[in-house]
Amino acid sequence: MNIAGKTALITGGAHRVGKAITLALAQAGANVVVNYNRSARAAEETAAAAVALGVGALAVQCDVADATQTARMVAAANGRFGGVDILVNSASLFWATPIPTADFADWERVFAVSVHGAFYCANAVAPHMLTQGAGAIVNIVDGSAWAPYPDFAAHSVGKAALLALTRQLALELAPAVRVNAVSPGPVLAPPDFTEPEIAATAAGTLLNRWGTPNDVADAVLFLVRADYITADVIMVDAGEQFGHRKKKDER
Repeated sequence: MNIAGKTALITGGAHRVGKAITLALAQAGANVVVNYNRSARAAEETAAAAVALGVGALAVQCDVADATQTARMVAAANGRFGGVDILVNSASLFWATPIPTADFADWERVFAVSVHGAFYCANAVAPHMLTQGAGAIVNIVDGSAWAPYPDFAAHSVGKAALLALTRQLALELAPAVRVNAVSPGPVLAPPDFTEPEIAATAAGTLLNRWGTPNDVADAVLFLVRADYITADVIMVDAGEQFGHRKKKDER
C-alpha cells in the first residue's frame, strides 16, 4: 500500500511508541486520527506535529474498550477523511495483575483495552476497507505473548490474545485487508526504571542495546507497505527472545 494520501487511525497514538507511529505515518503522507482516552493535551500536540508535516490530523477521545465509543470515533474519522485505510492498534495498559486476587477490575480493564478494543476498532473500520478492496491493520503486541511477565497476567494474556486476533482477522478479512503484528522489545524504558535496570535490559539482548520508538514505527510502515505479507509478526527486540543463549563471554 502506498501510504501517501491514505488515512491512518492509531489507538493510543498520542504519546510514547504510539506517537512515534503516528508521526512516522504522517511523515509518509498519511492523514492521521490520533486516538486518546485521557491524554488530551498530548493528543492535540501530536496532531499539531502531524499537521506541521503537511497532512490532516484529528485527535479523538475514545475509550476503545467501549464498542459504542469506538463506532463514534470511526464515524468521526470517516466524516473528516472519507474512511480509514490503515489501523494501528497500539493502545494498552501495563498494570500489575497478580494471581490470586479478589479484585477483578484491573484484569478486566487491561484485557478489555488490549483485546476488545482492538477487535472493536478492526470491526468498525473493516466495512470501508472491504468495500474499497484494500486496507492494512497492524497490532502492537510484545514479548509477553510468548513468555509471560510475572505479576502481569492480564497484560500477558491480552497480548497473546491480540496475536491470535491478528491471525484470525487476517483470515476473516482476506484478501482485501492484510493484518499483521509488531512485537517491540526494549525501545522505551518505563519512567521508574533505574540505570542498573536499563543496563541489565540492554545486556539481555543480542545487540546489547536499547532500540527507539522509531524502530517500531519503521516496522509498522514496512508492514503497511508490504502487500504480500499478512497474518505475520515482526519482532523488533534486538534478539531479546534469544538473549539467554548468548555466549558466555558476551554476557
